Amino acid sequence: MNATTALRDTNSTTRAAEIVREYGPFDGAERIHGVTHDGKRVWAATGDRLVAFDPTSGESVHAVDRACDAGTAFDGTHLYQIAEARIDKIDPATGAVVASIPAPGEGGDSGLAWAEGSLWVGQYRQRRIVEVDPATGAVRRTIPSNRFVTGVTWVDGELWHGTWEGDESEIRHVDPDDGAVIEQLRMPEGAGVSGLESDGGDLFYCGGGPSGTVRAVRRPM
Repeated sequence: MNATTALRDTNSTTRAAEIVREYGPFDGAERIHGVTHDGKRVWAATGDRLVAFDPTSGESVHAVDRACDAGTAFDGTHLYQIAEARIDKIDPATGAVVASIPAPGEGGDSGLAWAEGSLWVGQYRQRRIVEVDPATGAVRRTIPSNRFVTGVTWVDGELWHGTWEGDESEIRHVDPDDGAVIEQLRMPEGAGVSGLESDGGDLFYCGGGPSGTVRAVRRPM
């Protein structure tokens, strides 16, 4: 961590996360790994099944059977899903895998987001976010962090990611150039963030890991 990052961390805005709703647990799902939003539904990766639910009613409305042990993303047409050492491109209607690329962490990846024509992959223990080419898996750039990285999302040109270390978990707004922390939302004790996605408005959807739930958190505007 360089001196600039250390200074920006010290002076970043910190506030308590405002949890506005909790969804689940879902039938047969003991854990939530990744989360994404397709404009209408929220998708949750539960290990061997992607479950879509209506964020208004909270009811499950669709599911596809696919390996899904880490982050999930949506590009406007297809889902992307980390499955061990690969990232699958999935037809959300049928569950068919239409393409696959190597995951950059070779099994050590966590969060996943789609933005600006790239996939953004959180790498938990490596404490970084990697931008990759969605067609080839080639790494385009790397953004460092000083915390374990879980979920990743972009909204309104802002990069946010989840952290989870011990009983402490946060949602962080960071500078995409150097990873310096701009703003932090601290989750309540025991409410970890295992996946992260914006709805494009004033909410983040956060996977709750072993709770089997997804939490909606207010995004500061």
